[in-house]
Amino acid sequence: MREEGRGYRLFTRRRVLQGAGAVALSGVGTGAYATGIEPFRQVVTRYAIRPNPAAPWPAGLTLRIAVLTDIHACDPWMSLERIAGIVAATNALQADLVVLVGDFVAGQRYVTRYIPAAEWAPVLAGLTAPLGVYAVLGNHDWWEDKDALRRGHGPTIAGTALTQNGIRVLSNEALPLATRAGPVWLAGIEDQLALLPARRRTGRGRVGLHDLPATLAAVPDGAPMILLAHEPDIFAEVPARVALTLSGHTHGGQVRLFGWSPVVPSRYPRRFVYGHVREASDLVISGGLGLSIAPIRFGVPPEIVVVELGAEAVA
Repeated sequence: MREEGRGYRLFTRRRVLQGAGAVALSGVGTGAYATGIEPFRQVVTRYAIRPNPAAPWPAGLTLRIAVLTDIHACDPWMSLERIAGIVAATNALQADLVVLVGDFVAGQRYVTRYIPAAEWAPVLAGLTAPLGVYAVLGNHDWWEDKDALRRGHGPTIAGTALTQNGIRVLSNEALPLATRAGPVWLAGIEDQLALLPARRRTGRGRVGLHDLPATLAAVPDGAPMILLAHEPDIFAEVPARVALTLSGHTHGGQVRLFGWSPVVPSRYPRRFVYGHVREASDLVISGGLGLSIAPIRFGVPPEIVVVELGAEAVA
């Protein structure tokens, strides 16, 4: 409810602009909307999900989770003032838990100013929730950090800024949240494409720094669990014991025509695009808030996602 694969395919400017060409065919007015109006809209999209019976979940417990992802801080598309507005709108939702699912830094060239982490992280520090505010990093948080890429490991500029501002960053780790029904574990994996640019240049190194088995092993058997993963592709490997996986990265294709996205940055471009996916367990892919590669959005407005986990699904 909204309120007003064969190999990894890179989300290149050329591909996005090819997809945007379909929008341009419908006229100049539509193109102006896609670049000047929809990127600045903001909706709240809600999901009510009762976990699959195979996933442990405390009887009678409903958690309200606010999900923010793909902020891509930069002027003029995602200014500090706009981020502050997103923080205020999120706090007004009175979520039990707030999660940030990666890609805080700008991921495109069409900007008037790149906003440094030392500026956007203190604004995000204004987020509040009874169970806390947690984050994982996204691919652009790595790709635009040349020192981290060169080392092949963290710390990253984005991760350090979040930590210094009181937001816990999960990197292949899990921790218990104290709910009224007992501990619910929150797990977060490191980015699945963290070192991709370095590998493309040198032919060496791992593409990702994620370790799903080690992350899940930290959670006691039979304990309820929520997983944060920037890219949704990992969901193909997520076992049924995970009640919910929360992801971003795809931007819903960023251009979405009648439910179809011409370009999806995924190994599974028809499987993990946008919204609620139920397979062995449940996945929610947010369309995100900012812009990547090209400054255009059409058919998938920026969104704050709210998941009522444990609630009866809405038909």
